[in-house]
Amino acid sequence: MSSRTRWLLPAGIEEVLPKEAAVLESYRRRSLDLFAAWGYQLVIPPFIEFLDSLLVGECEDLNLQTFKLTDQLSGRTMGVRADMTPQVARIDAHMIKSNAPSRLCYCGTVLNTRPETAGGTRSPLQLGAELYGHNGLASDTEIISLMTTTLQTSGIDRILLDIGHTGIYEALVTAAKLTDETEADLFSMLQRKSSPDIKSLLATIECNSDIKQAIIKLVDLHGTTDVLQHAREQLASGGEKVLQCINYIEELTNNLSAKLSNTSIHYDLAEARGYHYQKGIVFTAFCAKSGKELARGGRYDNIGETFGRARPATGFSTDLRQLITASELAPSDQSNPAIYAPMDDDPNLLAVVTELRSQGRTVINGLTENTDEASALGCTQILYNKNKQWVIKDI
Repeated sequence: MSSRTRWLLPAGIEEVLPKEAAVLESYRRRSLDLFAAWGYQLVIPPFIEFLDSLLVGECEDLNLQTFKLTDQLSGRTMGVRADMTPQVARIDAHMIKSNAPSRLCYCGTVLNTRPETAGGTRSPLQLGAELYGHNGLASDTEIISLMTTTLQTSGIDRILLDIGHTGIYEALVTAAKLTDETEADLFSMLQRKSSPDIKSLLATIECNSDIKQAIIKLVDLHGTTDVLQHAREQLASGGEKVLQCINYIEELTNNLSAKLSNTSIHYDLAEARGYHYQKGIVFTAFCAKSGKELARGGRYDNIGETFGRARPATGFSTDLRQLITASELAPSDQSNPAIYAPMDDDPNLLAVVTELRSQGRTVINGLTENTDEASALGCTQILYNKNKQWVIKDI
């Protein structure tokens, strides 16, 4: 590698410079303070651990997104975390001893082998919250409310909330008795909402015609409140399980309506992203103005079973950098105005500098006797000796 290119970073890997880092840290603290106010305790999972601990369930996407390497001490395969949710599930299952509901939160960099979108990052700063030990409307309502509050606290004015339920897709696939290979193909087509491909695939298999029609209709069941009633009519062949899922969505919406502000609710009953480990409600938050996805989450009950303790769980995560990009808060300098302390051995100057720093002020020591460097260092004020007293004046 030549000296002209060795400073370049890999595609999708970014560094954060001082001004952006100050803003990022401000948002991080604001979010974690919000989580703490709701009773969520901060955990810091390791950046790398054994692969079989990182990859839980049958989520092939997470497997493909994980960088892998061999541990020189144990000889076992390790992975760099691509998602912190399985790690937090391990902490709850193995390290948290209480049987009461536990609320955990986290914020840290994850690493993906490929960006999720063209030109996107491969090292998101993942922020999230998880609630373990409760199954039902109360915990799903709390997590979604916390997610929208997090976005609004970060300066997202209006939110579009998209809600689905993996149980609908699961019930229809079970009724259709598809092979694993056919189900995988169908899942891919459904996420692309490719009706022609779905019709062609279903035409090749032996299956109840009403179930086939229900799966085909699933693609178009997205929109506002009327969708739920249409779903009851068009998916009736899926049986009681499908109706229970639709009713649950409606109950959840009723719970949320009194708790959410500046949030529009949309339904997508074909949404089953994360289906292989998420079991229940799934949701995505979009910026209402740009349509950009900001956060996602859902219920993933019993994810801790892999670690010896199956507990119901629900949670959400977001990329903190995305929130800053979408935020409507006016950008501001997060740092204190810097004060320049000239190069001087006076003990009184050291005492003043120490006191100012204890008050949270930024004081930069001069490294030469030339005080002209103060402005170049970003200082807007300077300490100077006035009648043997060190005082602050503007530059």
